[in-house]
Amino acid sequence: MFDLELLHTLVCVVDEGSFTRAAERVHRTQSTVSQQIRKLEDSVGQVLLVRDRSGQQVSATEHGELLTHYARRLLNLSREAREALNTEASVVPVRLGVPEDFDATRMASMLSGFVRARPEARLETVSGMSTDLRRQLESGEIDIALVKREAGSGECHASWPEPLVWVCGHGQDVQAETLPLALFPQGCIYRQRAIRTLDKARRSWRVAFGSHSLTGIQAAVTSGLGVSILPNSAVLPSHWICSELPPVPPSELALVSGAQRLSATHRGLIECLRAEISRTL
Repeated sequence: MFDLELLHTLVCVVDEGSFTRAAERVHRTQSTVSQQIRKLEDSVGQVLLVRDRSGQQVSATEHGELLTHYARRLLNLSREAREALNTEASVVPVRLGVPEDFDATRMASMLSGFVRARPEARLETVSGMSTDLRRQLESGEIDIALVKREAGSGECHASWPEPLVWVCGHGQDVQAETLPLALFPQGCIYRQRAIRTLDKARRSWRVAFGSHSLTGIQAAVTSGLGVSILPNSAVLPSHWICSELPPVPPSELALVSGAQRLSATHRGLIECLRAEISRTL
């Protein structure tokens, strides 16, 4: 294994063409530099440098040129490794949870400015049902979450009302005796809203399609597989808003965090999301 300090000395001598100037560059005495070169030559079993007739100018032998080439690469790799370790030490993991039914493109657009402004942040996002995200917050698996919930149901950093509407495919009969529904799984507030509203209105219903995915629910509505409740932001041009069905109260979009203390980087993400969501809603 090569000694990086000796390789650095070799590169300096080759670059300067002089033991004296190389010694000044590495802040060593000339005799120390000469000893380091001899030690390196002994370790490789080759003459690496030769002096000219005046004894003042030094040049690399063929083996010296070859080793100098590799020495530069090894020194660069060593420097890159140190920089990577220093950068890694300054990285702040930021774990964000977002609802399964939140528009991924919209969220990516919101987060792009934060990532540019906070290069120290290592942002990790997970998606899931709001009930799962709250559980992950409590267990410390994520730091911050955007959740759907009942209005005013706990502390939060910011909250926004989320108007909800019934949607169906164009031409779909919503006066059918048993209304087919396209719903998210148990625990979803939209599912709860749909079932409670229909039960209160004494309308018969059945689950015709179920999915964790917003795009899956949207596609099911478009194709006429079922009627669903969605936020205004998720209504597509291929959907028809069903004013014939009983209106549903809005849910709430809330920005919450776990019990652990938040860093300045975490608070920066909260401020970013607060501003971006307020701007887009």
